[in-house]
Amino acid sequence: MSVDVVVAVPAFIDMTFVGLEGLPGLGEERFAGDLVRSPGGGAITAIGTARLGLSTALVSPVGEDAAGDIIGEMLGEAGVQVVGARCPRTPVTMVMPIGGERAMVTYDPGVRARAADVAALAPGAVVTVLGQMDLVPAGARAYVTVGDDDARAFAGRLPGEAARASGLFIERREALVLTGAGSAEEAADMIGARVGNVVVSLGADGAVAVVDGRSLRVEAYEVGAPVDTTGAGDLFVAAWAWGDAMGLAIEDTLRWAALYASLSVRVPTGAAGATPLRAFIEEGSRRGLPVPPPRGERAA
Repeated sequence: MSVDVVVAVPAFIDMTFVGLEGLPGLGEERFAGDLVRSPGGGAITAIGTARLGLSTALVSPVGEDAAGDIIGEMLGEAGVQVVGARCPRTPVTMVMPIGGERAMVTYDPGVRARAADVAALAPGAVVTVLGQMDLVPAGARAYVTVGDDDARAFAGRLPGEAARASGLFIERREALVLTGAGSAEEAADMIGARVGNVVVSLGADGAVAVVDGRSLRVEAYEVGAPVDTTGAGDLFVAAWAWGDAMGLAIEDTLRWAALYASLSVRVPTGAAGATPLRAFIEEGSRRGLPVPPPRGERAA
């Protein structure tokens, strides 16, 4: 068995308050228009790569509980294999989007993927977190994400294994924590001295990147007022993996990934924001992005 992409990032069940009127202070109560359950964390990236036509497996323990059943069912509907032993409880994140931002509260029991489960799938690429580079088998491309926990854990000491990454993806706030830099551009330069391709997300302001020593910038695409920014970074990585698999030039991969992330914020939940391939190609073509040929025609 071989798959295009293994996502070895913890999966969560996201509980999203839609239409929240404001964040409550201590002792206050606020009301939302709806409460939506959806796969979160690494499951968002896995749904994105599957909808972009890449064979995908999620190697992340989910719980032997109702939340784990929901994640498994929804990933199955998206065409994603779920691999690995189940654990007692599924990680949960409460998501509170307001305007162009959101607040989150997470419970994570800390159970992680096993290297043997990843290797058994003979993946072409692995999406993982900075603290689990050991999951990536030899010969596979490594797309590494850096969340708040890893940024704090590795602050001032980027591990040597990071040099193996085909791409490292981090939000501005976490980049400043990880490097101690004073700006996103400085942080990208510092990380880029160790990693060939690094992208620092600036949210609604796009992203800055260092690619093989060259500094690049991409603006976010105008798609209307944001509804929920949850998962935009996860879907950026999904589209980067797609562009890499399609053989796009690195600058074009950056632009396509920025578009995929921008499109995702139009609806509640990151999973729902994963645009299917045909609609994505139409959006990119309309904006003048170079459309890759179908995968079977690339060698012609």
